[in-house]
Amino acid sequence: VQLQASGGGLVQAEGSLRLSCVVSGRRYGMGWFRQAPGKDREFVAAISWDGGRTIYADSVKGRFTISRDDAKNAVSLQMNSLKPEDTAVYYCAAVTRPAYSGGVFSTSRFYESWGQGTLVTVSS
Repeated sequence: VQLQASGGGLVQAEGSLRLSCVVSGRRYGMGWFRQAPGKDREFVAAISWDGGRTIYADSVKGRFTISRDDAKNAVSLQMNSLKPEDTAVYYCAAVTRPAYSGGVFSTSRFYESWGQGTLVTVSS
């Protein structure tokens, strides 16, 4: 499975960005994680591959939306009302084990394929 993330950039606080992750290969769920400078990687959002279930970190709930884009074979992360503390490198990841099919996971150990990351910088 290969993943290609894009859409990062510089935005002012309260602005919006949309990240996209194009996926090739079989996958059973998708997630977004982020890592801010000097901090550990943290979970942001995840979606089951049938799109029926989504989960979010409390810090982004109500502001971010994860969705499938079947036309582009991608998963998107719409980020609204951005805050300076959202500044991080954002990574998309794929669940590739059939045993996890249908699940939605906030823990990185379930994800075996990772994209290269895209930088989001939110200025105050």
